[in-house]
Amino acid sequence: MIKTCLEYHRATSYDRFAMSGHSLDWANQPKVFKEYPGIPSITLPRDLQMPQAKLSAILGEPFPAGPAGPLDLETLSLLLLLAYTYTAKARHPEGDFFFRSAASAGALYPTEIYVAAKGVKGLDNGLYHFALQSHSLHLLRKGEVLEQDKGSESRAAFFLSAIFFRSAWKYRARAYRYHLLDTGHVAENLILALKALKFPFSVAYDFDDGEVNRMLGLDEQKEAALAIIDVPGKEGRYPKPLEPVSPLPDSLLQRSRVSAKETDYPAILEIHHAGAHRAGSMGERVRPEREMIHELGIAPKMWTPANTSESWPEIVDYPDAVFRRRSRRNFVRKPLSRPVMNALLRGVCASHGSSHDRSLAIGFLVGAAEGFEPGFYLLDSRNTSWGMVSPGRFMARSTSICLDQAWLVNAGVHFLFLANLGALDKVWGPRGYRYAMMTAGRLGQRLYIASEAMGLGCCGIGALYDAEAVDMLGLNQGSRLLYLVAVGNIKRQ
Repeated sequence: MIKTCLEYHRATSYDRFAMSGHSLDWANQPKVFKEYPGIPSITLPRDLQMPQAKLSAILGEPFPAGPAGPLDLETLSLLLLLAYTYTAKARHPEGDFFFRSAASAGALYPTEIYVAAKGVKGLDNGLYHFALQSHSLHLLRKGEVLEQDKGSESRAAFFLSAIFFRSAWKYRARAYRYHLLDTGHVAENLILALKALKFPFSVAYDFDDGEVNRMLGLDEQKEAALAIIDVPGKEGRYPKPLEPVSPLPDSLLQRSRVSAKETDYPAILEIHHAGAHRAGSMGERVRPEREMIHELGIAPKMWTPANTSESWPEIVDYPDAVFRRRSRRNFVRKPLSRPVMNALLRGVCASHGSSHDRSLAIGFLVGAAEGFEPGFYLLDSRNTSWGMVSPGRFMARSTSICLDQAWLVNAGVHFLFLANLGALDKVWGPRGYRYAMMTAGRLGQRLYIASEAMGLGCCGIGALYDAEAVDMLGLNQGSRLLYLVAVGNIKRQ
């Protein structure tokens, strides 16, 4: 029985010499969108005015404060469109494939969005499921469903869930890693949209799991809520369901099933349930004494501040960068310019908008970037500074560790998202795994959008030989590389 972050990560680690064969069961490939037959849909408007802003300006602004402005159906539609939408279609013999604005491991898209709305002009109060494929809403509960704060005239709470089998179909027990990363991808898109439209919000990874899942009508063995983004929200509080929470009909719970034959992988539910909060089990909010970069067993000899006054070399506005996002692998061996590298570092250092920023450390391997020697660096996000840990050419070895995906060697930089899992367990218990992995996903998505904004390629990698990565980086016993995101110049068509 898995009870800790470290136990789960070890149990699902890849070993170059102990990889078991696994063929995909195409006859039971999971559906990549959730349906509610029999429930009428509310089509959201698409003729919308996009925000005219650069990503750098959005990231550079403080998080909005004060009361939220009025919400209407058009604004809600715009938020959802910027958060999670189809962006392109590719035709294949077996059917059309739709690209999405948020990255997903294996293009399996485990994330679903639910919206609890109150006082949204043009929309009845209630709980809705967002159907990305038709850009519409399905009403699951009528009326107010959340406890309300005084003075809150309009409100929208976004609940992000993961359907376990979508990713587990391919990645088996390791899939929980991707459930969390992919939830972070979508969460970052939604947070950027809220910042662009200047709505105050709060991000919550802590809540009563059973209570929230029951309100959403989820089969907890197949789907579970992982994050809540509340507008206007209050830091340190999550939007509590209005009691009593009556269960939804079994016919709705069954919509969490996405294949006729679903294989269960016990490790997924074990780590998820180990980190679950139940009524009365949520203690006081804990904040570790030290930043995660000081828990890895490595340290630079000196720190160099990034240039925080230099403008970003952006070529498209923020909305276009979101809609153009792709996992691009056609890297060319051309050094990243100094302004580009500086923009990337500042981008991942920008505030997370979460109280769990100390759950994660950021590093990077430089292959070719102006102003940087090839080597392994750590990034101090609080002080926007970087320091070299080890000089050398790491890109070939890093590429080999990422299951020998040869195209990675041509990227200019490999961003590394790291954590000491023993420290996570000590401070937050097994729920700390959620904090670190979702934060890594959020920052990975931010790199995707920043890369598109500057005409670069970007691709995230969660499949790697875990122990080899620890050895390459010289990490201590409890620390692991959670996620790698490659960025570089690409070949233009």
